[in-house]
Amino acid sequence: MRVAPDLGFAKVYLSIFSPGKEPSEIFELVKENTKKIRTILASKVKLQLRIVPELAYYIDDSLDYIENIENILKQ
Repeated sequence: MRVAPDLGFAKVYLSIFSPGKEPSEIFELVKENTKKIRTILASKVKLQLRIVPELAYYIDDSLDYIENIENILKQ
């Protein structure tokens, strides 16, 4: 997660591992429930933060990137 200095915006990187559903389906569900997730976050940190950041979700593809580099190095 990366948060802006003023805590008004946060980029959330998700790694999705799900044997039953496609990762894109789960990612869309998370994006659809952003308001609900932000409300839950606000209830958890209400005494620590004055501003609860807006959330933007991104797929964390760092594991794919690492795997790709390892495959290239093996050749």
